[in-house]
Amino acid sequence: MFETLIFVLDSTARLSTPLLLAALAGLYSERSGIFDIGLEGKMLGAAFAAGTAAALSGSAWTGLGAGILVSVALALVHGFACITNRGNQIVSGVAINFLAMGLTALLGQAWFGQGGRTPSVTGDARFGDVTWPFAAELRDVPVIGGLYSELLSGHNILVYAAFLAVPFSWWVLYRTRFGLRLRAVGENPGAVDTAGISVTWLRYRAVICTGILCGFAGTYLSIGQSASFIANMTAGKGFIALAALIFAKWKPVPVMFACLLFGFLDAVAIRLQGQQVPGIGEVPVQAIQALPYILTVVLLAGFIGKAVPPRAGGTAYVKERS
Repeated sequence: MFETLIFVLDSTARLSTPLLLAALAGLYSERSGIFDIGLEGKMLGAAFAAGTAAALSGSAWTGLGAGILVSVALALVHGFACITNRGNQIVSGVAINFLAMGLTALLGQAWFGQGGRTPSVTGDARFGDVTWPFAAELRDVPVIGGLYSELLSGHNILVYAAFLAVPFSWWVLYRTRFGLRLRAVGENPGAVDTAGISVTWLRYRAVICTGILCGFAGTYLSIGQSASFIANMTAGKGFIALAALIFAKWKPVPVMFACLLFGFLDAVAIRLQGQQVPGIGEVPVQAIQALPYILTVVLLAGFIGKAVPPRAGGTAYVKERS
């Protein structure tokens, strides 16, 4: 039972990583007053760019750079539509999702002819697992060995980066001038403007942060967790990340726990595939795969309480002229 628990928690960490990176990405954007349901599209674009660049260059770091570049470009499109042109933020996010979904499948088929997939990558073209010192020697030690060798050691560098991004984001939001202004512009952009701070530039910096983190999330999916890009491989993870962000009420540390919860549900669902349930028999694979999404809806509907978004969220700021 203990070994099974360790394996489930190990899977939880891996499955939570893209959710955590995407949820933190949405945190920066939405704290500044820009709602972003286009996280899914930015992750998908980054995953395709990372898989393509890594396959062509043979370098995982080149893939990461390409993923971030494409994700930031899509984030800037969203920013241009919503900040500069004061467009509807929901419509812009939906458009980015559809654009990324269609374009990645089209380019993948046109360039590689593998049904939207990119070529598989191995070796330096993937982010390999990082083994901590003495992990092999401690593997057989009761309790501590399993925790150290399986749970803490053996993840790739993007997993560690995702969890380190949580305290970093908390520090940025609550201990820096940029974070103070970011939270203020999401609540009262008029007061920020009166203080002589550019609301437009501040919000653009927020969506750039969103693009960077979505770039990490998409890269992890294609060349960290997997060995290539697969059409629509995000499979709704951007929307679950949004649900985690709302569930955590736009705070970095609760966001991590919410993503771990959803990752745990996903890990348990995978573990239950093919298992016999007393009185029911073998549960259909489709029901198991739907379990995390069903529980996401249940949790949001019954346990979140009242989640109050930033007051200026979703509303374009128009500078008053004297």
